[in-house]
Amino acid sequence: VYDAIGGLLQGSSADCKNEDDIRDICQQMFNTLKLYRPDLDLCFSPVNFIHFFFHTPPQTVDARKLEKAEAKLKQKQGRRNERDSQKTTSPLVLEEASASQASSKKDSRVDLSGKNRTYDIRIENFDVSFGERSLLQGAELSLSTGRRYGLIGRNGLGKTTLLKMLASRSLRVPAHITILHVEQEVAGDDTGALQSVLESDTVREGLLTEERLLNARIANGTAEGMETVRLSEIYAKLEEIEADKAPARCCVCVCVCLCVCARLTDLSLCSLHREFSGGWRMRLALARALFAKPDLLLLDEPTNMLDVRAILWLENYLQTWQTTILVVSHDRNFLNAVVTDIIHLHSQRLESYRGDYENFVKTKEDRLKNQQREYEAQFQYREHIQVFIDRFRYNANRAAQVQSKLKLLEKLPELKPLEKETEVTLKFPDNFEKLSPPVLQLDEVEFYYNTDQRLFTQLSVSADLESRICIVGENGAGKSTMLKLLMGELTPVNGIRHAHRNLKIGYFSQHHVDQLDLNVCSIELLLNKFPGRNEEEYRHQLGGYGITGELATRPVASLSGGQKSRVAFAQMTMPCPNFYILDEPTNHLDMETIEALAKALNKFKGGVVLVSHDERLIRLVCRELWVCEHGNVRRVEGGFDEYRDILQEQFRKEGYL
Repeated sequence: VYDAIGGLLQGSSADCKNEDDIRDICQQMFNTLKLYRPDLDLCFSPVNFIHFFFHTPPQTVDARKLEKAEAKLKQKQGRRNERDSQKTTSPLVLEEASASQASSKKDSRVDLSGKNRTYDIRIENFDVSFGERSLLQGAELSLSTGRRYGLIGRNGLGKTTLLKMLASRSLRVPAHITILHVEQEVAGDDTGALQSVLESDTVREGLLTEERLLNARIANGTAEGMETVRLSEIYAKLEEIEADKAPARCCVCVCVCLCVCARLTDLSLCSLHREFSGGWRMRLALARALFAKPDLLLLDEPTNMLDVRAILWLENYLQTWQTTILVVSHDRNFLNAVVTDIIHLHSQRLESYRGDYENFVKTKEDRLKNQQREYEAQFQYREHIQVFIDRFRYNANRAAQVQSKLKLLEKLPELKPLEKETEVTLKFPDNFEKLSPPVLQLDEVEFYYNTDQRLFTQLSVSADLESRICIVGENGAGKSTMLKLLMGELTPVNGIRHAHRNLKIGYFSQHHVDQLDLNVCSIELLLNKFPGRNEEEYRHQLGGYGITGELATRPVASLSGGQKSRVAFAQMTMPCPNFYILDEPTNHLDMETIEALAKALNKFKGGVVLVSHDERLIRLVCRELWVCEHGNVRRVEGGFDEYRDILQEQFRKEGYL
């Protein structure tokens, strides 16, 4: 274990100062990674645990379970075929993003010659557009190696598009700089979990592919002399990068990202990538970054699918990252903990600020005040000149002075008023009568999907119209299941769910995009869901959530993640519920909208239960904090501060801090 990962540990932790510390950690990992398989009657040590991960052992098959699984698979395939046929009959053509920049012959020559060894990135005078809409014009982007940049801005302005342009090298990034892009929604495929991480090392994968091709040619007798020489060079390069130790390092990276961020299971490591949920895919994407160590790491909303425990670990880990990071995030606490610089995208340009998010807010306010003072001073100066011109315009003795003042006025720079971003406001309608308690409760509830995995035993919780409750806990602990029990979508195995007869619940799903028809525009979406109203009512409803003008007539599929969330809010609030159950409502929302959401929830006169890992929203809204774990829910009296301290202490005991 020490031979395989000692160097990795030494390079990733400031706490490991000597060899003894490293060996202690390796001994702990040795003990942790011993895997007992009762079905095989085998005990695996770290020496052969890599083989176990890459080669799934044979398992006994339950015929009844297999039959049920096949039936479910056929149903899913039928639904998928039906959706595909609908898409075929009415194809949706979406706009595409494009980028252009002023070319520099000097930079191109240096890049092609291979003499460019700097890892700083500077892209000048570039444009980015999405279809016919211009997102950036004449923009400049400078990224210094080793610094961590937070890219912020309102929803729909082009942050995700900019990351994609960098990742695809549509914007010119020096060829020797390696890039890894972790997207908002990580797509799944048929690659094994560990193999998907291994493949992120593109240099190693390229050398191994070339080696296989050359060996095949040599075996067939079709190889030329130079190819034999090239094969020797490949072997030397593979030895130089320690390619044989890559599977061991890969397993460590996956174990760190999965063990720290959630409960590790044999199934997780052996499963195909597409079988993972969104949260697990995000963890694997982070494992790819940990393993590949790219020169430029692009992260798009990495905290969206992570629980508080995983976010805390990611914050601590990224603080020790050695190369350049550009992260899009709307979690201000995450930005304060991680970034060294802020890049603000607004008005089709990029502005850079040194420091974390709080420093950005202060500096931006100071800049706006200075710009306002400068504008007022210029305005007064112009008025003073204009008064002189108007007073002596027809005075022959002052004609020369008037002409001089007119020329001076023409030479002054154009006076532009201060650009201010529009304030985001949200409102949840509350024109309903008060309900006498109990409004919603679960009493001694037991629930499980199968008898081998009991999610809840003796679960008793209650909420009323005064409630502002936030539920936290690890992914997979049952938070979303508990919300469905509260809503009545799931029936308890034992126990009772009680709901007031006039209770009207509005539900915001963590996967709310799946509930939207992406092929229609927002107006048509509301028309189909709530028929019988005029277009003005639908526009008014959408406008209350920032979907105005031509945005309301665009296909929902073409909207940004945050804009889709706003459409989902408009759809949820249209029937005027008196109780909201929100599952991760801040995913994809910009900071201004999160603040507006917090204000709207505080003004709302009904009840609120939400699952969230956004520290800012929790602190602004919630009066009660429930932790979902070990088949039950407990209330944390000290709120989020106490919960965060508990997690930090766990990390210290486990050696991750």
